[in-house]
Amino acid sequence: MSNISQKQRLIQNYTILGLECLCIVLSFTLAVLTRGLEASYLSFSKTYITMLACILFFHLLSYYLFDWNTNIFRRGYYVELVAVLKYNIVLILFLSFFLFVTKMSEDFSRLVFVYFFGYNILLTYLGHLVLKKYFTSFYRTSSSSNKVFVITTSPYAESLLKKFSSSTEWSFEVTGIALLDRAEDGGAVLGIPVIAHGADLFEQFKTRVVDEVFIHLPDYSKESIEELIIKFESMGITVHVNIDYFNNVMAHKTTEIFAGFTVLSYEASVFDYRRLFIKRIIDIIGALVGLAITAVLTPFIALAIKLDSRGPVFFAQKRVGKNGRYFKLYKFRSMYVDAEARKKELMAQNEMDGPMFKVEHDPRITRVGAFLRKTSLDELPQFYNILIGNMSLVGTRPPTVDEFNQYDLYYRRRLSIKPGLTGLWQVSGRSDITDFKEVVKLDLEYIDNWSLSSDIRILLMTVWVVVMKKGAR
Repeated sequence: MSNISQKQRLIQNYTILGLECLCIVLSFTLAVLTRGLEASYLSFSKTYITMLACILFFHLLSYYLFDWNTNIFRRGYYVELVAVLKYNIVLILFLSFFLFVTKMSEDFSRLVFVYFFGYNILLTYLGHLVLKKYFTSFYRTSSSSNKVFVITTSPYAESLLKKFSSSTEWSFEVTGIALLDRAEDGGAVLGIPVIAHGADLFEQFKTRVVDEVFIHLPDYSKESIEELIIKFESMGITVHVNIDYFNNVMAHKTTEIFAGFTVLSYEASVFDYRRLFIKRIIDIIGALVGLAITAVLTPFIALAIKLDSRGPVFFAQKRVGKNGRYFKLYKFRSMYVDAEARKKELMAQNEMDGPMFKVEHDPRITRVGAFLRKTSLDELPQFYNILIGNMSLVGTRPPTVDEFNQYDLYYRRRLSIKPGLTGLWQVSGRSDITDFKEVVKLDLEYIDNWSLSSDIRILLMTVWVVVMKKGAR
């Protein structure tokens, strides 16, 4: 990230943060006044001052954890309203939990609480709209914004300027373009004046306001571009060289330092580390609760398994996790001890189209095992896998080694995240889905659209599916 983009992000983040804090203070003040309390009460009530401080703290906490305003300049009116509502709902949850734990709700007017969030939704929404209008319409064309000069050739000029005009970034204004394949300047491309050509390129920079130049010359040699960079650098002008030549590569692209090399990195999916941290915290809490339930049920399940068939209570199997890592997955045993040896005999009855193996009325399953599978109780020991970090509550199901060895390159991407106890596939039909390509499609849909809210939704759907025994065998 360049110094210019860092400056833009800092200005943007701190301006929005300051605006939202101001909206909170104004909303809280209006809420107290609307409730009918005296204005002086704001100055002397320890409870209300403490409450305002807590709201501001929870605002800063949620701002850091969820980074609400990453794409604020790309949001339309409706999407902006939804984003503001989501932000206020999270704020309500934080504050409600705090009031419950501290017992402050007894001293705090519930009407003030309601009024505050009503005002805050309105003021924050209007504040965001005004701020975006100012940055995109006024700041960009002001003398304070960075003036950018585009250097390219005629075949690329129009497409480049269209992309610039559709950009939501507000910190720069394109003020001119140089076409190096032309012998003279003059004219315009999409309203941007052509003010330089190959021969007089640097002469034009002596008298013009130029903060940055953007170079797009895919047909030029590395040496020619380096010469341009060196000359602009000697003039103190920031240079951006377009390296986006692999237009057919749909992965997320970033520039970074890798082992001392400056590289362009491509990632199929990019997850915010803060959200992954919260996901891990949820996994740990869920695993501890799940293990507590498992500890209570294990004596009864173990007795039933032992009385039904010979063999161990628990079943451990080598599975494949994130990006090909092997781990031992634990379950309550639901099959006879010779199940793996008998698998070859049943291969002709496999219902799955692909590397997975599923057989209706599988003769290897014990009577108790059938009940455990129907109720998903056989999965309970996997809370241990979640606790130690091999798995997550929500993810893609981990394949066996045999299944993994049959994967093609496309299938492998479903292992780009931690495997889960449940997932989109399980709540979309579980064993009723027999086409492995459909399983992969659902897994990739989960990966590409992952969010904390999607995890919570899948967990709630899992409870419903298990209770209703939908798709279970």
